[in-house]
Amino acid sequence: MPVKRVVIFAGGDLSADYLSLLDEEDFVIGADRGALFLITHGFVPDISVGDFDSVTPDDLEHIQAGSKKTITCDPIDKDLTDSEMALDLALDTQPESILLFGVTGTRIDHTLASIQMMTRALQRQVRCSVMDSHNYITLTGSKAEICEAGYTYVSLLPLTPEVTGITLEGFQYPLVDATLKLGQSLGVSNVLSAKNGTVSIDSGLLLIIQSKD
Repeated sequence: MPVKRVVIFAGGDLSADYLSLLDEEDFVIGADRGALFLITHGFVPDISVGDFDSVTPDDLEHIQAGSKKTITCDPIDKDLTDSEMALDLALDTQPESILLFGVTGTRIDHTLASIQMMTRALQRQVRCSVMDSHNYITLTGSKAEICEAGYTYVSLLPLTPEVTGITLEGFQYPLVDATLKLGQSLGVSNVLSAKNGTVSIDSGLLLIIQSKD
């Protein structure tokens, strides 16, 4: 049965503050140490998944006992990161949206891979976002509504070689039918001039990064 929102907790930087953003109707997936984080804080993951190479055998038993379902895999003989396995499971539920916590941190390779895999959700017409203590990242191939939500800056970065037809409404620095190419910084550190703004594009994929210091 399709669900409204899937929330994934992976093993990167996590804060107990994120737990207050959960709704009762959310389908919750814990990936590797993200599952242990949820259970330690009194939450029962609908699914816990991963190779669990970052937890102890006792922790894994705790995860298996505290989850509705646990899916384990070999830490060496696998092709996907724990986060991508969690994303596949999330997409299988046919959700309206997916929110990922704990996919950013010290490993820039994992962070970039997690940001790029949002394209797979977009291909399925599922809204996907990444959130940490300083950033809220979304991806659009058409139009997106932006809410201020406590963030200072809004940066636009192309995820394809070129993004065309970029038009901004409700921003301090407006754009009309603009083009951004990969490697350009023109879209960095814009600011909303109202509580809400709109980003529209004609072609390409555009990362929208709301951030605060």
